[in-house]
Amino acid sequence: MLDGYRLVTAEILYRMPDHLGVLQTFVWQDYDLAPRYPGLSKFLAYWEKNLDGPLHSVRIATKRVITPAEFPYTEFVGIVH
Repeated sequence: MLDGYRLVTAEILYRMPDHLGVLQTFVWQDYDLAPRYPGLSKFLAYWEKNLDGPLHSVRIATKRVITPAEFPYTEFVGIVH
């Protein structure tokens, strides 16, 4: 996870093979390397080669898996014996 992997979510809109005017949604999610996203690229290449529904669009959202720690500030400071 320290090598730049991110959680990648892709919303894929594709056309129905029998009714090209109808769009369907498919959601793909996996860990992938930014900014080239080789896993997603491989999946989309597989889709275009083997599946009948032509792609319309792909939206990508990413989130770093490991981030710097956050320490909330405290409102009380006291001594405990």
